[in-house]
This record gives sequence, structure tokens and C-alpha cells, in this order.
Amino acid sequence: MSDENLRLEVLFDEKQIDSRNRELARQIAQSMGKDILVVAILKGSFVFTADLIRALYHAGCRPRVDFMTLSSYGKGTKSSGKVKVLRDLSESVEGEKVLLVDDILESGRTMAFARDLLRSRGAEDVRICILLDKPGKRIVDVDADFTGFECPDKFVVGYGLDYAHYYRELPFIGHLVPED
Repeated sequence: MSDENLRLEVLFDEKQIDSRNRELARQIAQSMGKDILVVAILKGSFVFTADLIRALYHAGCRPRVDFMTLSSYGKGTKSSGKVKVLRDLSESVEGEKVLLVDDILESGRTMAFARDLLRSRGAEDVRICILLDKPGKRIVDVDADFTGFECPDKFVVGYGLDYAHYYRELPFIGHLVPED
């Protein structure tokens, strides 16, 4: 798919995203308390995570942040179904309340793997926060505890999500559609 003959159609604009992040932060603070370890799954969640931790601050939390990079694709374009840790956490999760943050929940493989891994490492509590949920794509039985938006079954870009390493910088979430 070449993006030369495509245009962007906005699904969720900046104001919607900002408002939803503030509401998510209030829900998370109420549910998890003040001291939490936010674990962002890279790369797609970095923009969402940055805005979310600022919103958590305003909601009265003191989040610490760590990062993981996970992959089930290897060098191909189709998932192998097996998730691998490409970059691991720098701190221990033992006894911690962990908020696992990712950009999109589709098959559920990556989130289930990450949740189970952190639990096996002794995390006191592991909750999942997703920017976009595509429940119709679920293969593994896992649901988010906190969801930004339910997403239509479209290939989405912006706000950290990319197509061929482009579009992450967009302040909104959109999808690419063919020009008429």
C-alpha cells in the first residue's frame, strides 16, 4: 500500500483524545491509588503514555515509568503467534501495582503475554490500559481494564501509531482511505 494515493480521515481528534486521557487518569487514580508503575509497550504507545502520565499527575498520582518492547512479528508482516521480549524492563515489578499501557488491543496475544509475565515476576496487581480496542479481532481471552476508545476495524495511524514508520507525529488518530 503506497500512501501517495491515500488521504487521512480523522477518527478521534485532539480534543476527544485529551478529554478521554483526563477521564482515564481519574478512573485509574480511583482504582489503583497514588503510587503506580506505568509500563509502556513500545513503540506505538509512547505518545499516549506521555500524555497519560501527565494526566495521572493532575489526577493526584505519582507514576513511575518503565518500558518494554515486545514483538510477535519477527521479520515478517504476519504474526508468528509467539511473543518475544526485545527490550525488557529496567526495574523490578515485585510487589508493585503495574499499569500496562499499549496503543491498540487486537488479538490480545501481546497484552496477555505481558500481563502474565509481570504477574510471574511478582507484581502485586497488573491492570491494562489501552488507547484503542478492537474487540472483534480478539483471539486470546484478555480485556483492558481501562479503554480509551473502541476502534472500528480500520488500519489506524497517528498519535503514536504508524504506517511504514510514518504518521506517529499526528496529534489525532485517523485512518488512510483511497483518494476518490
